[in-house]
Amino acid sequence: MKLLTLNFLTCARKTCKQTASAFPLHPKDAELEQIELELNPLFIRNVVPRLDWDVMRGLAAELGLPSLPETLPTQESIADDDSQTLRDLHTLLIETGVREGKLVCANCGHEYAVKEGIANFLLPSHLV
Repeated sequence: MKLLTLNFLTCARKTCKQTASAFPLHPKDAELEQIELELNPLFIRNVVPRLDWDVMRGLAAELGLPSLPETLPTQESIADDDSQTLRDLHTLLIETGVREGKLVCANCGHEYAVKEGIANFLLPSHLV
């Protein structure tokens, strides 16, 4: 599961839908993997404005990754296809993923298992 995906996931429980603390899901006992992929500058430029940067900074810190700048990178800083910022964002968002572990809701504490890079968001019937 790519780190980029964590920026868009929230708890699936009905009771968590209206609470802000259900986003983001926090990684627990996460085993990370790096998969080298071709750089797609256009994709990175288009996704950066949609990121919740504070969430990305928090997730990077929770996973022990290098700290991110306090402010969202500007479009000018990633305009050049050879910019270091663009490559760093690609590595963080696209090439880094959670291979094994859990994603935990801060609101209800429910844990979603991640196995072989795939998160299981199916809820038992009593939680739906």
